[in-house]
Amino acid sequence: MNGRKRLVKLGAAFSVGGMALACSATAAASVVVGVAGPMTGEYASGGDQFRKGAEQAVKDINTSGGLLGQQLDLVVGDDVCDPKQAVSVANSFVNKKVAFVDGHWCSSSTLPASDVYNDAQIPQVTVSTNPKITERGIKGIFRITGRDDQQGEVAADYIAANFKGKKIAVIDDKTAYGGGLADEIAKDLAAKQTPVALRQSITAGEKDYSGLISKLKANGIQILAYGGYYQEVALILRQAAQAGLNLTVLGGDTLTNNELVTAAGPEINKVLFTFPPDPRKSAAAAKVVAAFRAQKIEPEGYMLYSYAAMQVFAEAAKKANSTDYAAIVKQLHNASFSTVVGQVDFDAKGDLKSPGYVVYRWKGNNYDYVK
Repeated sequence: MNGRKRLVKLGAAFSVGGMALACSATAAASVVVGVAGPMTGEYASGGDQFRKGAEQAVKDINTSGGLLGQQLDLVVGDDVCDPKQAVSVANSFVNKKVAFVDGHWCSSSTLPASDVYNDAQIPQVTVSTNPKITERGIKGIFRITGRDDQQGEVAADYIAANFKGKKIAVIDDKTAYGGGLADEIAKDLAAKQTPVALRQSITAGEKDYSGLISKLKANGIQILAYGGYYQEVALILRQAAQAGLNLTVLGGDTLTNNELVTAAGPEINKVLFTFPPDPRKSAAAAKVVAAFRAQKIEPEGYMLYSYAAMQVFAEAAKKANSTDYAAIVKQLHNASFSTVVGQVDFDAKGDLKSPGYVVYRWKGNNYDYVK
């Protein structure tokens, strides 16, 4: 089992009818798995989606009999979308002898953390979209969504087809994710001979983007293609509206977050974004979607992708009849998996063989495909 089982005391307290009861059973072995992302900090709502998806998957796997006769034991790592903290989380997972990592969420965390997992021979399935993640020859890392060069092309196609003659700006937040996505959009717009009037970077976490707004107004910008996270999009939109600038924003996959609705206010209806086809609409996800909604949880954004990552690991282990690193990685590279986000097949790099992105628009509290 490659040393990745640990003993878990079953004497932990649990609550029944408001009373704490303790199980006196002897210790039993479990398979330890990890989920990692920004559980606190400014991107915590993204990490919350990710954690809830992993928790539900582990719960369902354990309820159906576990994995290879053992229960899964989930540990949660908070990287705050910070590269140094991500390495700390990765080392803690190594010390806890995790058999699999669901994560990380931010590309800036996944890049350094994956080096640690590679050294320790721990397989990893991520949703991070920076192309470099799977371009380094690491055999044990897999991506259950598409890449920035793929969604950047879809965004550029949409802008070129739907905003002809409009003044366009491409802005990023200097992160591995945001910068990579914005560069891809700008490159693809250039290939389509669609001019970009302004290409600039901002600093994530700032509260005043009046300098940027002034440049957008001076250049007559109407369409803002944005690479970065939702907090800055909300601030830019609100501050642009206050300055009398009517902007439409087209961003990437992190704009699925419902906190954007609260932060952007009425400007939310000016936001479009690229994301894979909505798994909530799939029959394969119906049972899991119903389970989430029964708990008053809407499985938006990356929740079902995190769930699917755990599914993929569990199915690979069953096919291999082992949680050994080499056996799992062999299955992930060669087998096909049925998940809540559809059929999953990985190529030699660890990317999806058939990735897909579509364009969505926010309308009030919900997002849906553009018509």
